[in-house]
Parts: sequence; C-alpha cells; structure tokens
Amino acid sequence: MAKRARGTTTRPGQRAPLQRTGTRPAPSTRPTPSTRTGSVTPTDASSSAPVKAPRPATLTAEEEARAAELEAAIMAEERAAEAGVRKNRDRNRRSPTTAPESARPGSLALQATDEYAYVARDVRRIGLVGGSLLMFLFGLWVVMQATGLGRI
Repeated sequence: MAKRARGTTTRPGQRAPLQRTGTRPAPSTRPTPSTRTGSVTPTDASSSAPVKAPRPATLTAEEEARAAELEAAIMAEERAAEAGVRKNRDRNRRSPTTAPESARPGSLALQATDEYAYVARDVRRIGLVGGSLLMFLFGLWVVMQATGLGRI
C-alpha cells in the first residue's frame, strides 16, 4: 500500500507541479509569405472570420512611454522594499530587545523567555486561586465556629 501525505505534497523551496491542459486547437488562419504586406490567408476557404493584420515588429511611442512608466513604478517599489529591509536591519543592530544578544530569531533563548513569561503568569494565577480558596475556607470555619454548627 502506498504511503499517503497529508496537506501539500511539495517540500519547502520547491515549486508546485504545473497544471497543464490538453493540446490547443490549431488556429484557423496560417500566415503566409504575404503577411509582410499586412494580410493573412485563411487555410479554410469556408471560414468567414475577420482577419487582422499582424502587429508591427517595433513599439509605438505610446507603448514605449507606458513601458517606461511601468519600469519606473517597479523600480520605486523595489527601492522602497530595500529601504524597509535596511531600516529594520539597522534598527535590530542598534537596539537589542529583551532577548539576549547572542539569540537568533529561532533560538532556544528566545523560546525560553516566552516560556518563562507564560510560567510566571500561570504561577500568579495559581497563587491567586489557591489563596482565595484558603481565605474562603477560613471564613467558612469562622462562621461555623461562631454559629455553633461545627463544634467538636
């Protein structure tokens, strides 16, 4: 019996397999040597689909301007991301947090500081609940002694 995997079947750092579809249908028009003049000859004489001229090999001025705008926007985003990473890295270098200096983000020292915080909170809660129970029992004993219900 084959072993089955839960969740994703890819490992970290690997790309998921491509979802490929079946073969594509062949186009109804085929370019011929006369395409350079701007016309396309249909392969099937019965097809009455409108035929468009092929795009020119060079970019128009509008397309070049749009490409320049897109490239400038992408470069600005990259610079902003790099500046943010650099700022965080510099901040981390300058001001160490409560973690020890030798601690890395996934180290045991950081995990231990988190665990100690949880333990301290739990001990306070245990002390509060235990103390309140003892006070309640003492108050109950005082009431029983005063009323004479619990005399031994």
